[in-house]
Amino acid sequence: MSRALYAADPAHSRGREFSPLGNSVRGPRSAFQRDRDRIIHSIAFRRLAGKTQVFIAPDGDHYRVRLTHSLEVAQIGRVIARSLGLDEDLTEALCLAHDLGHPPFGHSGEDALDAALSARGGFDHNGHTLRTVMRIDSPYCGISGLNLSWEVLEGLAKHNGPLANPQWALAGLDAEYPLDLGRWPSLEAQVAALADDIAYDNHDIDDGLRAGFLQLDDLLTLDFIGDQWREVEKRFPGAAHEELLRELVRTQIGVMVNDLLETTRENLRGVGSVEEVRDAGRALATFSADMTAQERQLKRFMYDRLYHHDEQLRTAGLAKDVIAQLYAAFDQEPSLMPKGWAERLPDSEPGRGRHIADFIAGMTDHYAIRQYERIFGSRPEGLSNV
Repeated sequence: MSRALYAADPAHSRGREFSPLGNSVRGPRSAFQRDRDRIIHSIAFRRLAGKTQVFIAPDGDHYRVRLTHSLEVAQIGRVIARSLGLDEDLTEALCLAHDLGHPPFGHSGEDALDAALSARGGFDHNGHTLRTVMRIDSPYCGISGLNLSWEVLEGLAKHNGPLANPQWALAGLDAEYPLDLGRWPSLEAQVAALADDIAYDNHDIDDGLRAGFLQLDDLLTLDFIGDQWREVEKRFPGAAHEELLRELVRTQIGVMVNDLLETTRENLRGVGSVEEVRDAGRALATFSADMTAQERQLKRFMYDRLYHHDEQLRTAGLAKDVIAQLYAAFDQEPSLMPKGWAERLPDSEPGRGRHIADFIAGMTDHYAIRQYERIFGSRPEGLSNV
């Protein structure tokens, strides 16, 4: 499909924060293709293989982690982008990078770091995503961060919409390299945000059923899921229960994607440029009103039955304690951190505390557990509930 007038164009990118040293060009890639490749080749991306999606440090090999989730988001995002005539590479880059700022143990780890930095501006995983790709993960000679294009940084910063009061991490980065935080982002960024919703809404059902935290009969009380389940049963009479469950998830993803495409095309009538997208004053990539209501109902159900399940809350409490104790240990005795991190520790606050949080945020679940065991002499029990 040809590029739509409202799509981001890599040939007209606003550029990068730093001019590359030297004049080497590695292959015939667009700016956004290079961004996607830089993300995939980064250390931060590889670490997603060991970070919590729904279940902390799962023992089972079939549960999703941040890496597999990000790949699934990218697959959905590319389909939507291609159908709308958007830039697929920019969409994919945003999908792949959107969770790079998550600390170990998911939102439990984030809550612990936010509490530890309460007097130092707090911790926010989205701001830390920008901090990771712009300052922390620095593989290039003489350049800070991955030096991604402005369009990727903008999309990561405000994929959920304009930001009036960004937290310190994003505010500081924006002061050094302005990302136009008060306007709406590109359609590629809006699509990436909804692809994330579609992926975790449905794949978390799959993992929750597998773990036994969710029951199909309870899910079927939701009209959206009940309708799709009956349709799946009609199409595949006599199929095995496990096969029907997987078909249910695939069907729901398809229904949500089709609704998004239909509604977004209607929203885009008369829109003829990226700048008109940014000045629209509202999101243009959206679900219909009916699907929005159904999706919100599903999210409420998932929070009640899965994310806030008693067993999940128990495990989350243990995880928060591990991160809190690690932070306190490194704060009291910085030499417990690797040599490079200890040597770069600022002398004063808030830089000192934020630096310690940067180190912890980069950990995988299992690395955090190993650090705890090394420092305190015993392995924290009960962190994995599947």
